Amino acid sequence: MNIRSNKGFTLVEIMIVVVIIGLLAAMAIPAFQKVRTNSIGKAMENDARQIASAAQQYILDNAGQTTVTVSANTQDGVIATTSPVAEYVKKISKGTTVGNYNGTVTGTNPAFSMSNPQLGSTSVGFDAEGKKL
Repeated sequence: MNIRSNKGFTLVEIMIVVVIIGLLAAMAIPAFQKVRTNSIGKAMENDARQIASAAQQYILDNAGQTTVTVSANTQDGVIATTSPVAEYVKKISKGTTVGNYNGTVTGTNPAFSMSNPQLGSTSVGFDAEGKKL
């Protein structure tokens, strides 16, 4: 007597499950990347507002100044102690680079710019108050 067990999954059933998991992953990964990119952009905008406020405070404290040198270590985001804004802002997001703040710029020219390699090679301009242009 030959009793055959019908327990277990067939190859077709396993292949269907693999295809479904693949489709779910194909939809989820781009959505995750978009959320991550938006998060980095929002963090950079927040950093810009902090730097603009710090630069304005420095300019108010030091009459006659209109530009402020801003430098940060891109590895850990720590503002260089030689930068005048280091007294007001200690750290920004990792990987973000900052252009020098110029509070006298008018029109559509940015007061300073920031970039992050995870957002691509383009830099984002901000006005004197840290609002994205």
